[in-house]
Amino acid sequence: MQEGRIGVYPEKGQSPHVVVLGAGFGGLRVARSLARRPVEVTLVDRKNYHLFQPLLYQVATATLSPDEIAYPVRNTLHNQQNLHFQLGEVQSIDLNARTVITREMAIPYDFLVVALGGQTNYFGMEDVERHGFGLKDLADATRIRNHVLSQFEKAVTEPDPEKRRAMLTFVIVGGGPTGIESAGSISELIRLVLRKDYPTLDFDDVCVILLERDHRLLLAMPEELGQATLEALRRKHVVDVRLNTAVESYDGHVVRLGDGGQIRAETLIWAAGVRAVSVLDTLGVEQDRSGRVVVEPTLQVPGHPEVFVIGDAAFCKDEEGRPLPMMAPVAMQQASHVAGSIIRLIEGRPLEAFRYKDPGSMATIGRNQAVAHIGRWKLRGFIAWVMWLAVHIYQLIGFRNRLAVLIDWAWSYIFYERAVRLIGPP
Repeated sequence: MQEGRIGVYPEKGQSPHVVVLGAGFGGLRVARSLARRPVEVTLVDRKNYHLFQPLLYQVATATLSPDEIAYPVRNTLHNQQNLHFQLGEVQSIDLNARTVITREMAIPYDFLVVALGGQTNYFGMEDVERHGFGLKDLADATRIRNHVLSQFEKAVTEPDPEKRRAMLTFVIVGGGPTGIESAGSISELIRLVLRKDYPTLDFDDVCVILLERDHRLLLAMPEELGQATLEALRRKHVVDVRLNTAVESYDGHVVRLGDGGQIRAETLIWAAGVRAVSVLDTLGVEQDRSGRVVVEPTLQVPGHPEVFVIGDAAFCKDEEGRPLPMMAPVAMQQASHVAGSIIRLIEGRPLEAFRYKDPGSMATIGRNQAVAHIGRWKLRGFIAWVMWLAVHIYQLIGFRNRLAVLIDWAWSYIFYERAVRLIGPP
């Protein structure tokens, strides 16, 4: 056994040791791509499961249960003989000593792949962070579900109409896919499900408000799809979409807006920004304003050719000089590229620059409604919704998860029910 700075580290052979930080879309693909290669791989994550983040909002809105969008890492990779999974939270990275420091041990590496993902960016608004809800992991989604359902339970017995309206006002901040999908799903939970559960409530008191500081929704998509999304949300009646509206503060009861307006609401879901995880600040290398590491075209850290950064942790530009978005397809393509680059370095071959091939983007607005931009195709409505369903089912890990999600979606679609209307432990 090799002694680490903290604890001990499992014995390795003479093959180069590749440490991969993060078991998200990028990290998991790097680890898989290095199977049966002449390397030893250690995958490190603070959770023992891979999380399918694009469906987190469906856990938050009582459509899916947490175990349907998470899959154990060890089970995913148990047949990979050259891989060791280490449960641990990365605290710092010493580039000069080529060592990753976790809470439990120090892990030396020959090659390092940083795929730690991102975290909610509150842009310095500590009160919003304190009183609002982010949506980046299972704990966030479960807290939102518990809170939303609890608000209806409390509203049933609240005699003060002003307080009751505040309990039943749900503010979502951010007009990107997460904000739109959350607003659409909450509105359908209210209109199609909770209306039956709470027959004594006046649902004229219920309101879902989507705030976007820019002039339109879905800035990463063509403007006509953003407009189609706006119209679809407004047709849901419960959703009040407000463009050119920024949040200044939130104290848990009142949302204060940049134009001086106020909204009385006891729920604020923040989907307005993502930044790289703060552990990257320990690297001592150049970062962009979102904390992402500025990498070379090969995805290497300048001055440290043995270190690669991918996904939400990396600032990388496309061929036209535009920063690549913080999206799963970017991370997965970068992961495949980096796995190949590590083998090239071992074999003494030159590296190639990373080139992103945009597979398109899509967002669901709710039942029978979605938008998709794939190449020159701009799709909306039912056909885009069916494509969205198919893509997300396909990308889930594990047959059980795919089947469970498909059954829950079918149940919800046919019977206008949400399967997981439970107020449970966070």
